[in-house]
Amino acid sequence: MTQTTSAHHEGGTTAAPAAPARFDTVVRAAVGQGLLGESDPVAGFIDTEGVRASVGDLHDAFAATPRVLHTFAAKACSLIPVLRLLADCGMGCEVASPGELRLALEAGFPGSRIVLDSPAKTREEIRLALALGVAVNADSLAELRRIDALRNPSTTSVLGLRINPQVGGGSIGPMSTATDTSKFGVALRDPGAREAIVEAFRERPWLSRLHAHVGSQGCPLELIAAGVARTYELAEEINASLGVRQITSLDIGGGLPVNFADESVRPTYADHVAALTAAAPGLFSGRYALVTEFGRSLLAKNGFIGARVEYTKDAGGRRIALTHAGAQTATRTVLMPDAWPLRIGAFDPDGVPKDGPVLAQDIAGPCCFAGDVVAYGRELPELAEDDVVVLYDTGAYYFSTPWAYNSLPRPAVYGFRVTGPTGAVTFATVRAPQSLDSIAAESGLAHVDALIERDG
Repeated sequence: MTQTTSAHHEGGTTAAPAAPARFDTVVRAAVGQGLLGESDPVAGFIDTEGVRASVGDLHDAFAATPRVLHTFAAKACSLIPVLRLLADCGMGCEVASPGELRLALEAGFPGSRIVLDSPAKTREEIRLALALGVAVNADSLAELRRIDALRNPSTTSVLGLRINPQVGGGSIGPMSTATDTSKFGVALRDPGAREAIVEAFRERPWLSRLHAHVGSQGCPLELIAAGVARTYELAEEINASLGVRQITSLDIGGGLPVNFADESVRPTYADHVAALTAAAPGLFSGRYALVTEFGRSLLAKNGFIGARVEYTKDAGGRRIALTHAGAQTATRTVLMPDAWPLRIGAFDPDGVPKDGPVLAQDIAGPCCFAGDVVAYGRELPELAEDDVVVLYDTGAYYFSTPWAYNSLPRPAVYGFRVTGPTGAVTFATVRAPQSLDSIAAESGLAHVDALIERDG
C-alpha cells in the first residue's frame, strides 16, 4: 500500500516542550488517511529518509577505516522491508536466531554479509550457516568443539570466538553483557581462560576472528571502548603467540546508546570512533578488518508509535488516559519505566498538536494488568477521547517485536517520506495490522479438538 497526502508542517506545542515537531505532519497525514483511527487505533511509523541519513552518519564516522562491514542487529527491527532498506543502504546483517537468519535472507542479504551470534546455537543452525557462508561467532569453547565436528573445510564462512572482556556493567544491568558473570562469551579474566583461548586458536587455523560486545543502553562510551581495547590486545597476543597473523578481523559489536531525553542525537558515531581510537589506537590502522553490529542507534529516533486515546478517567486524584499503546508494543518501558522513559506527544483527533494548559496525566495501555502504563504523571495538554498520543524514539525494539499479551493484534507498521515544499507525506505498508483470524490461527485453531477425548 502506498498513499500520499499533502500537509503543511505544524509547529510543536509550547505546552509540551519535550515533544519534537519533526513528525507533526506525519501524524496529521496518518490520521487523515485512516492509518490511525477507530479501526486501527495503534500503528508504528518509520522515517525511511531518516534511516538512510543515520546509516550515512555511521559510514562517515568509519570512513577512514580501510576494511569495515557494518551489520544491522536484526533484533532491533525484525521487519523484512526495513532490513531490505538497510541492505540497500550498504549494510550487512547480524542475526541471533533461525528466524532472524530467515528474515535476513528474505531481505536480500547475501550469506557473506550476515553474522550469526547467539549463546545457544543448535547443530542445525550451525550447519545451515556454514552451508550459506554466513559468518559464525562461537559463544563458547564448547561451541567451538561442536563446530569442529560440523565444519566442512570448503565452507566460506568466517569463524570467530566471542569473548567476555569482563570490563563491568553500565547503568542498566540487563543490557550489560561484559559483567563478570555474563552469559555471553568466554570470560577472559577467569582463571586459565586466556590460555585456553590462545590454545583454541592454535588448534584451529581456520579460526580467524575475535568478537566482543560490552552492552548497549546504559553503557558509557568509555566502557564499550575498554572492552574493544581488551579484544584488540588479545588478538595481538594470540597472533604473536602463534607466530602468524591468524586473527585477521575483529567484530567490535554495536551498543551505541540512544538519548531518549530530547531530540538531539548523542552520543554520535563520531564520538564512538573517537572513544575507540583513544582506547585502542591501532584499531583503525587497517591491521584488522572490522565488523560492527549497531541496531538501536540506527532506528530509534527514526520511528514513533501513534495511538488513539480510547477513554480518560480520574482515580484517586490522578488523571489517566487509556490508550492502545501499552506493554504489547512498549514492553521495556512498561516493565522498566526508569530505565526506558519515553517522550510523549499529544495530538487532537485530527492529528494536530494540542496546546493549552498542561495537566499531569498517566498514559496507560490496553493490557489487563495494573502496571501497563507507559508514562506516569506526564505534563501534557489535557487529553480526551479520540485524541492521539505519540511515543517518540520507538523505531527500534518497540512496534517491530510486539508482545502477544492478551492476544492483542500486532500493530500495522508504515514507512514514510516527507517531500516537497508543502511537506507531502507518502506512506508505504511495512506490515499490515494483524487480523483476528491470524490470532486464532496462531492460537491453535487448526487443532481445536486436539485435547478433547472422543469415544470410539
